[in-house]
Amino acid sequence: MKRLLLLLTTCCSLLAFSQEDIKVTKKDREKDIELITTEGTIILRLSDSTPQHRDNFLRLVKSKYYDSVLFHRVIKGFMIQSGDTATIRATTVPRVGGKPGYTLPAEIITTLFHKKGALAAARNGDAENPERRSSGSQFYIVHGSTYTDKEMDSIEVVRLQGRKITPERRDYYKTIGGTPQLDGNYTIFGEVVRGQEVVDKIATVLTATGSGRDRPLQDVRILSAKLVKRKR
Repeated sequence: MKRLLLLLTTCCSLLAFSQEDIKVTKKDREKDIELITTEGTIILRLSDSTPQHRDNFLRLVKSKYYDSVLFHRVIKGFMIQSGDTATIRATTVPRVGGKPGYTLPAEIITTLFHKKGALAAARNGDAENPERRSSGSQFYIVHGSTYTDKEMDSIEVVRLQGRKITPERRDYYKTIGGTPQLDGNYTIFGEVVRGQEVVDKIATVLTATGSGRDRPLQDVRILSAKLVKRKR
């Protein structure tokens, strides 16, 4: 057992080191990310306002880290989550999703919000993670719902601890949608620029209940992720 724990710790350390070893160039930062999934293709654009998350994601993509991983957590009207290599050979029974071996400091930027199609970093909860550090590899894309002013009034009090949703964002959340309850709590580091219909398709697949709650009954997989030329 001790040898197994040592092996896992060593592997995590090597993983973190190998990602740092991959260089990110200025040209890389001017490209988009193409996720080819079993349900279609999603094009992501990373934000220059969150440089640590941007460069980390670019390194992971360049290293082929995301190739073959599952969307292991899917909640209609909320988000789709991926980024754990343990899911590559996961069985069809439990919900999976673990830690990549390192975290990133939060880069929570007030100008970015959880609109439909926002790309953000998953993380552990505040109780064990008061600094709101992000998972090194797990991410989610917002599917979202629309909200009424009354619902957003409640979100401001209960979820945002008194922080106000601006009138412009209220209009967005009322007409297009998103997840306003997450604003200011997770690092957003990009958005979908093409393929939101694929996100919507993934978000509406049938998912498990019980021990495998929110895991798609039929695997939804990222077949490949790569950098592609940005279309203006």
